[in-house]
Amino acid sequence: MHMKIQKRKISDLTLCYCVAPLIYQGKQHFLVASEKEHPCYLFDNKGNQVDKIWDGPGGTMSAVQIPGSDGAFLATHKFYSPNNSKEAKIVLVWPENGEWKVRTLVELPYVHRFDILSRDGENYLIACCLKSDYEYKDDWRFPGMTYGCRLPDDLFAAESLNLELLRSGMLKNHGYCRSEKDGIMCGIVTSEEGVFRFIPPKDGQWMIEQLIDEPTSDAVLLDIDGCGKDELLTIGPFHGEKLSIYKNNGEGFEKIWQHANDIPFAHAICRAEIDGKQCAVVGHRKGARELLLVHWSEEKVRVQILDCDVGPANVLHHKVDGKDILISANREIDEVAYYVLEV
Repeated sequence: MHMKIQKRKISDLTLCYCVAPLIYQGKQHFLVASEKEHPCYLFDNKGNQVDKIWDGPGGTMSAVQIPGSDGAFLATHKFYSPNNSKEAKIVLVWPENGEWKVRTLVELPYVHRFDILSRDGENYLIACCLKSDYEYKDDWRFPGMTYGCRLPDDLFAAESLNLELLRSGMLKNHGYCRSEKDGIMCGIVTSEEGVFRFIPPKDGQWMIEQLIDEPTSDAVLLDIDGCGKDELLTIGPFHGEKLSIYKNNGEGFEKIWQHANDIPFAHAICRAEIDGKQCAVVGHRKGARELLLVHWSEEKVRVQILDCDVGPANVLHHKVDGKDILISANREIDEVAYYVLEV
């Protein structure tokens, strides 16, 4: 599988970082926000900018639509870097009379990634904090943690959230992706201690499973070889340069592949289904600063360069009019890019 790529720059957004889907006015849209004190923009599914959500404060690592809503979402604000995120929080954002309203939902220092997981008609927040404190630049003496809670039925009436500590001692708690296990929505969280699967409660307690114990910056689960079971594709260690795949041998995950080339400051990662096959899109922010497609072809893992010298921070795959598209926050060149992929 060799992809033909059409690329279009759709915005100049300083230090663009977060990319997220949003259903608004009944149609598919995309949010792109900056990690510093810059705007958040709304694009339609063809890549046209249709609105500005806010001018600031930015510091947006994640944005997630509230299930069942038309345009309402949660987002992180004021996470500017690992050294400047004590004032980080999760905000509630919604459209009202042609304007976008923003209010703080919960103050949560160092919150980096979060998601809303649904199970049995209930919605649960999972929130991952990169660290718990610091006193000087690059101070990693204070490990992060992961919190969870059931979201109230009416988030707009909620004053705050009653967060439960799910796991502490998670050094460099950086990566997150949504996954499923046995039809149940769950969250994959990564740290120096390894990769963990968090499953929201049916009755009472969250379930936490450790998949591997290797230091991991980001990860996705996908059935890359078509065997019927998910493999684990990882970037490691923190902001790391190693791209690896682990296969479940029945007793746990063991490494079966590692990319021959280092990819310095690897950061962007998402799962994609292209031409009926599960693939991963990965980007790195130093070195050649490539956007890569990782796929299975002719009985082996292959890596194709989709773009270079762009430095993606995050990337999102979607289908638009039957075509595979990528929205990439090419942070290192302040570019929001719209790619159309064809086999």
